[in-house]
This record gives sequence, C-alpha cells and structure tokens, in this order.
Amino acid sequence: MSFETLGLRADILRAIADQGYSTPTPIQLQAIPAVLKGGDILAGAQTGTGKTAGFTLPLLEKLSAAPATQTGGRRPVRALILTPTRELAAQVFESVRDYGKYLPLRSTVVFGGVSINPQMMKLRGGVDILVATPGRLLDLVNQNAVSLRQVEVLVLDEADRMLDMGFIHDIKKVLALLPKQRQNLLFSATFSDEIKALADKLLDQPTLIEVARRNTASERVTQRVHPVDRNRKRELLSHLINQGDWQQVLIFTRTKHGANKLTEQLQDDGISAAAIHGNKSQGARTKALEDFKRGAIRALVATDIAARGIDIDQLPHVVNYELPNVPEDYVHRIGRTGRADSEGIAVSLVCIDEIKFLRDIEKLIKRDIEKEVIAGYEPDPNVKPEPIVLGRRMTIGAGAGKNGGGRSAAKKPALGQKPKNGNGKTQQKDGAPRKPHTGAKPQGNGNRANAGKPQQARRPQAAN
Repeated sequence: MSFETLGLRADILRAIADQGYSTPTPIQLQAIPAVLKGGDILAGAQTGTGKTAGFTLPLLEKLSAAPATQTGGRRPVRALILTPTRELAAQVFESVRDYGKYLPLRSTVVFGGVSINPQMMKLRGGVDILVATPGRLLDLVNQNAVSLRQVEVLVLDEADRMLDMGFIHDIKKVLALLPKQRQNLLFSATFSDEIKALADKLLDQPTLIEVARRNTASERVTQRVHPVDRNRKRELLSHLINQGDWQQVLIFTRTKHGANKLTEQLQDDGISAAAIHGNKSQGARTKALEDFKRGAIRALVATDIAARGIDIDQLPHVVNYELPNVPEDYVHRIGRTGRADSEGIAVSLVCIDEIKFLRDIEKLIKRDIEKEVIAGYEPDPNVKPEPIVLGRRMTIGAGAGKNGGGRSAAKKPALGQKPKNGNGKTQQKDGAPRKPHTGAKPQGNGNRANAGKPQQARRPQAAN
C-alpha cells in the first residue's frame, strides 16, 4: 500500500516523496486513517517505527482541509504537540516543517535552554502548529505570549517518558488551558499502569493502535551481553570500537558525570567522542549531535533523557556501558538502532553489580540475551558485587543496606547464574522517584541525582 491510498492531499504526498519515502510503515498505515477519521487515539509503537509521521501527516491534512478563523488578525494555535525533551521537540518540528513545506500552514517549536524572546516574537505572528516542551510552554502562557483556547488537536508524544520525568503536573496545567472539545492523540513506546491511568482520564473511547508486542525490543536489533569486570569496561569498549572499526556508536551511561568521564577516557584512547546531557548547553548538545550525525566524531556518550529524540538513520551500534536500573529504558536505548528497515547491534557491558538489572530487562522483553565473553576480558570469578551509586543519597544493589534495598555481597550470584532471592525492586532513574519530591528540583537531563536535596519548589525543568 502507498501513501496515495491514505487520503493525503497532493502537496503532502509531494513533500513525502521529497523525503524519499514511498511506502508507509505499519504504524502509519493504522494511525493516519484513524487520525483523519477523528476521535481519540492511544498508540503504542516502538521508537524508530515512523510514529512521528504517523501523527504529523494526518495533522497537516486535517488543518489544511478546514482553515481556521483568525482572531484579531493572529492565527490561533490549532494543534499542540507536547514532547518530553528539547531534542525530541526539535525532531518533531523538523518533521512538521518538512512534510508541510508546500502548505500555507505556520509552525514553530519552543523549548528551554535558549532565549525565550525569539520564541515570543514568532508566536505573536501566529502559528497553526506548536511543538513544545511542557515547562517552556507554561512560561510562555504565563507571559501571555500564547493562547491555547482554540487548540483542535493535542498530541502527547512519548507520554511514558513525560511521566517518568515528572511532568504529569505540568501536563495537567496545560490540559486545563485547552478547550474541552478537541481530539487527543497519545503516543507511547511502552505501556505502564501510569500510562493507562492517564489515558483513562484524557481519552474518550480511544482507538487503540499497537504495532508491536508491548515493551519488546525491535526484532531488527541484534542484542548481545559481554560480561566484564566493572574496572575493565572502558578498556573493553575501546577494544570493541577499534577492533570492529565502529565509526558511529551511541553509548549510554547512567549519570552525567559518568558520561563526561567516559568521553574523556575514550578521547585518551584515540577515539573521537562527545557527551550529551542536561548540564550541557543547548548549543553544545546540538553541536555534539550534528558532529555525530555527519561523522566528525565516532562516539556519542549520552544519558537516557538527553538521548530522547536522537533520530539517526542507519545508526549501526548502541552500547549500554551501564545497564539502566529501569528496564523499560533498555527498550528505549536500543531502539535508537535498527530503525525503519535498517539492522542494528545493541551491546551491553555487564558487570556482576548489574545482574539484577539484566534479569529485570530479560523478564520485560521476555527473552534471554545472548552472553559472549570476549577473550582477554573474562570476568574474575572472585570479584564481589558492590552497590551502584545513583546519586548522593541513593545506592542500590549489594551492600546498599536499608536505603538501597540491596543484600550482602556474599549472597549475590555470579554473572550468568540465576539470582536466588532478588528483592525484585529497582529505584527509578538515578534513584529518583517517578514524581519529583515537593521542594526538589530534578537536575539536568533527568538523571536526578540530587532529587533529595532541598530546593525552592518549582516544576521540572529537565527537558526545557
């Protein structure tokens, strides 16, 4: 089936052809007609399946088919797309702009980390489609720079990540500013109880679209675990990059500090690398991503939140330098490769401290991941597990004690053995709770290491 059969106008089809696409993906085949038909939608699709075009294409068609009535000479915002991070907002806006370039519609994107004044000027001229992160959007509303009273379609993109980052309160504030009569589209890479609860409150008899088994990793991604001692991970990583002649590899760490440290070590090993995380300025993050895309650097080291929205065609390798303590994040991470029709390889360097994380991941994706010990990097069987430090006040794993929920080192299984008495609990990302504590300010890219540190109460700023 082709895009011509989905009810899109010629100007949109022309823009699609300009991008080099001719055949819609499964999520697009289902989502485009459903959005055009009207009614709310709850869509579950893995990252890399083409879901962004799944809602931007029909959105452009709907707005073009029924021009809005201007108020006071200014175009009202008719479609609002909320995303959790700056990078994802920029990516979605690029999609709107590219597919709508032959249409008389205006669009813009707003997020934090950059000056608010140019964004206010753009909004004063009126826009039809607004892509935004929650915090900056509310800042603009509070300054009377934008009105949301005429929004016809609301899109929540990667809603699961927005909830993980603690944006539920901001989302509720935005919802209160919208007209009750509107179409709601909720897209999520994974479904959780929190997502179901949000859908129950937000959506009215939604059409359910799901193109992949829930919480599964892409079938196009070859997954592999390399057991290794914790103090030899960097050495093994450099070995893999050099021996395999990897020219483009996205590497995940748990913390911003860990990303910086690993980047410096890779550079010392002669591997061009850059880090991307919430403590970096927006300009530095954009430059690092652009350098990575064009091949100026071989390795991009990222934290989970900062990597959201990274969309690179045919990215061949993803490495979990440290396994995430939230298993769903593993699915998001490896979804950066194996996108669309491309194949990809996801490698995880796993030390004895991370056995519980690995078991949780395998349970989530309902499969065992292939284990391969690299010659010369065999784990020392005498090494004992140590607690994993996620922040100033949070450790988990062996010896973590009462606050970390861990057990003594002597009871931890060796890598490759099944744990006997796992406590079954993992903390949220970097030890932070799913919702920010009152008075606590999430830090940087969402690796909220200082979530327990008293701060003046304010909404999450991580992605804005």
